[in-house]
Amino acid sequence: ISSSSAVSNITNFTNPSTFILLGIPGLEAAHVWISIPFCAMYIIAILGNFTILFIVKRESSLHVPMFYFLCMLAITDLGLSTSILPKTLSIFWFNSREIDFSACLTQMYFIHCFTVMESGIFVAMALDRYVAICHPLRHSSILTNTVVAKIGLAVVLRSGMLVMPHPVLARRWPYCRTNIIPHTHCNHMAVVKLACADISVSSYHGLFVVFCGLSLDGIFIIVSYIQILRAIFSLPTKDDARLKTFGTCSSHLCVFLTFCIPSFFSILTHRFGQNIPLHFHVLLANVYLLVPPMLNPIIYGVRTKQIRNSLLRFFTCKGT
Repeated sequence: ISSSSAVSNITNFTNPSTFILLGIPGLEAAHVWISIPFCAMYIIAILGNFTILFIVKRESSLHVPMFYFLCMLAITDLGLSTSILPKTLSIFWFNSREIDFSACLTQMYFIHCFTVMESGIFVAMALDRYVAICHPLRHSSILTNTVVAKIGLAVVLRSGMLVMPHPVLARRWPYCRTNIIPHTHCNHMAVVKLACADISVSSYHGLFVVFCGLSLDGIFIIVSYIQILRAIFSLPTKDDARLKTFGTCSSHLCVFLTFCIPSFFSILTHRFGQNIPLHFHVLLANVYLLVPPMLNPIIYGVRTKQIRNSLLRFFTCKGT
């Protein structure tokens, strides 16, 4: 009887129906307090990104490539924050730790898909700034609405195809150790590390996604800005005019660095920081997924004159 029971348990773990998300291991007592800034960030992200979408849709003067790409970024930010936070808050508030196996893999897919998508949109924005500054007279003929739509579709397809092997491979592994994930969400490596098999294929594919989806995008953006700086310094104008020209890129640079620095730091510590406490890993993984969606609309709202003016006109009209 005990033998058949053991076999049954192994079978259940090999094909787990659910995983258990622990939240932030070691900080369970502080879950309710941690949920306050997390919830605040999510509310700001939702309000901020919907405001960006509303303003761009309302103002016909903003129907240009720069703001189309900003709308794509806002939609991606909404998807990224929504794919992680509702479940995280349900763990913090209601101790609802169970997640269906298929739901876990779906969450894993969307988290990584939206992350790669965000990186791709930053490349598209860098391309827009490059064309606007280096080829200003040809900007409208190069970046037509059709080209912008094709770039957006390419970004979505690339991220979807790059990340698809994550859940496909994860579904193949046998899970005979445990079904407890020491995390707030179904992070790719946190899930596959539970498998009692050689997961080197999943690990290498994870590195491949980081290289193709984030590193190459970063290189492309750096090259774009080198060309932009060369074009700016070759302008036969005074320093204040050069600063004004470069100022049109400042919002894009700020949001890219907000996304890039925590992302790479989290990836590096997750793979090479074995001596770093687990709760720090989990907190950092949440921060790099939650902070950019919150800050992006704020940065663009504060630093972009057209959005500020549109908001001001909207509230003035409402007031009168």
